[in-house]
Amino acid sequence: MTDQCANPGPVIPAGSHHAWLLEARELLRLAVPMAATQLAQMVILATDTVMLGHFSKRALAAAALGNTLYLMCWLLGSGLPMAVSPVIAHIQGAHIAGTKQRDQREVRIAVRMGLWSVALISLPLLAVLIFTRPILSALGQEPMLASDAAIFMSGLAWGLPFAMSFQVLRSFSTALSRAVPPLVVIAVAVLWNAAFDYALIFGHFGFPRLGLYGAGLASASSNIFSFVAMLAVCLAVPALKRYRILHRLWQWHRQSFAELFRLGLPIGITMVFEVALFNGAALAMGIIGLPSLAAHQIAITIPSLTFMIPLGIGLAATVRVGMAAGAGDAIAARRAGFTAIGMAAIFMCCTALVLLLWPRPIAQLWLPDIPDNEEVLALAVSFLSVAAAFQLVDGIQVAASMSLRGLKDARGPMWLAGASYWLAGAPMCLILAFPLGLKGFGIWLGLAFGLLIAAVTLTTRFAILSKKAL
Repeated sequence: MTDQCANPGPVIPAGSHHAWLLEARELLRLAVPMAATQLAQMVILATDTVMLGHFSKRALAAAALGNTLYLMCWLLGSGLPMAVSPVIAHIQGAHIAGTKQRDQREVRIAVRMGLWSVALISLPLLAVLIFTRPILSALGQEPMLASDAAIFMSGLAWGLPFAMSFQVLRSFSTALSRAVPPLVVIAVAVLWNAAFDYALIFGHFGFPRLGLYGAGLASASSNIFSFVAMLAVCLAVPALKRYRILHRLWQWHRQSFAELFRLGLPIGITMVFEVALFNGAALAMGIIGLPSLAAHQIAITIPSLTFMIPLGIGLAATVRVGMAAGAGDAIAARRAGFTAIGMAAIFMCCTALVLLLWPRPIAQLWLPDIPDNEEVLALAVSFLSVAAAFQLVDGIQVAASMSLRGLKDARGPMWLAGASYWLAGAPMCLILAFPLGLKGFGIWLGLAFGLLIAAVTLTTRFAILSKKAL
């Protein structure tokens, strides 16, 4: 694999001509492959769903339950690997500015402690996943489905440490402005996962027919492949190889680990806050009725896909803001963050327009336009109209949150996200849905309200912090 990005990208001087356009170009150079990588990871999940749907409806439902628990553990554990990116970006920025000379050693230590953090946090997370059946039973799920989900998890869980280790190496690569190698690895992992799903679920190519357990094994094997392939890239691509990330792998570095923990734990909790709100919304839809739940699943799929673009922009903003902050250039850091927020807002305005103009044709991609489906389609159309409204604020909040991450500000965004989603959004969902009688439409209005509060507070925080001397 060639090194597609020969340099880490400049920290654009405050007085440079067309500085905002130059910043937008650098952001796009990073954001496009990052967003594509996120979309490819969603394709892996979609492949599992499609394959299991063809195996049996019960298997599909059990895997959905298992994936919910797995996702929460993955999100909580991924905060520390994701913290590697802003740490390295700061090191790179300081090196470019000439204030730090030994960047290779410090980058190597950050990666090493990222891998150490995965090894340590994997143990309690795997312990949680081992108890999938009693946990789901305690949450009121059907005993048979809980048992099937545990079978699925018995294959899937062992890929979790490798999934998080891949995230460490991906953060290392993207923080050095080399976002294409992780994309290539994930693209191959999509094919790997599809092939092993087909083989292990249905018993093709001479493999045993393992059903749910086979689906879990296939996903775990794709995680192992992603990590091994990305490690090979890091050891082979010249621009990454020179950091010798495995050198003195067993040597502990307390200060670097403490910094990763200080940044990473709030990052993981922040992601759990948001995902838990949307999972809670799905549970509330189930209380309202099957048509509302079906319409919700249709309507939420579109924002989940479009969200990957501003997420990619936000990931790029973490690197760009971090490099500028590491160089001590507050103006460049502020410009990088607001460029990312503006780009995310522009893209989401376009997707919002699509949802406003063609909500019913979009809903009909999932359900045919027949009388039996009319209630679900009508509800989905109403939900999509609200989705159009929260597209803008959803894009802004993720870009602002990840720009703050570039400033190594993680605890503040955690508290703001928790308050926005659970002190504002969740109560509004319940009040509008039940006492005020708006049902599913009220839940979606509540979600939009929570995202609006998050967008306003996080953007305001970035505006304040980016004004301070770095």
